[in-house]
Amino acid sequence: MRSTRRGAMGGVTPDRDPAGSIELARFAVELATGAAAEVRRALAALSGGDMRTDAKSTATDLVTATDRASEQWLVERILTARPGDGVLGEEGADRAGSSGVRWVLDPIDGTVNFVLGLPAYAVSVAAEVDGIVVAGAVCNVASGELFRARLGGGAYLYDQPLTGPRSVPLSRAVIGTGFGYDASRRARQIAVVAELLPQVADIRRIGAASLDLCSVAAGRLDGYFEAGLNPWDYAAGALVAAEAGCVVTGLRGREPSTVMTVAAGTSCATELTTLLEVLGADDVL
Repeated sequence: MRSTRRGAMGGVTPDRDPAGSIELARFAVELATGAAAEVRRALAALSGGDMRTDAKSTATDLVTATDRASEQWLVERILTARPGDGVLGEEGADRAGSSGVRWVLDPIDGTVNFVLGLPAYAVSVAAEVDGIVVAGAVCNVASGELFRARLGGGAYLYDQPLTGPRSVPLSRAVIGTGFGYDASRRARQIAVVAELLPQVADIRRIGAASLDLCSVAAGRLDGYFEAGLNPWDYAAGALVAAEAGCVVTGLRGREPSTVMTVAAGTSCATELTTLLEVLGADDVL
């Protein structure tokens, strides 16, 4: 998965849109909002009943029947509307496709928040064309907030343009992050945060990478970093942040990836990435 470091803000007209990003962006919004509605309906149907959970990579890496049902709903609609497209989903969907388009899906990003009733969990949908993310939508299921972006077409919260965070140095920046599920990896990540915290204004841990990235785009965080993300965690949110004018990158000249994904406002991005390199934040996996 390739991505741009800085979002372009120019528009793309239909006759100069060879990747079909306008239609892909429209469909991404339809998918994200539709799946979010399905998750809300499933939650209401529980009516206070027990939400059964299973563990995946560790005992704290949770999945619910609603995660799986949401992904199934997404995949069925994609393949009905666009049978030649590929799909990659957190809960196991993996189809190569033949069209050059692949949909990268997180049916519930922030499952632990979902299980606990914390209102920060989202459906994240991104469309790649030949490996480049060209459209994305992130819908916060609890609040209904819809973040969306198209490569070269800007980023929006509903229809409000997003322009990234305020202009502050790193010493005044509020930085978001997240932690892996493996205990030894978490210990190394905490060591990095312990060194980082005295050099920033504060740290936030929201628990849903897609919403963290969109929060940078919306100016609710000044920056965000995390190691160990999967493509479905960051594909849509990274595009939203980049198209809002944020710096979206990895460390040491690399693209954002599973090794490290960083998003920040232009005023503190260089300071943040330099410090993370010094702290070895990309050496925790």
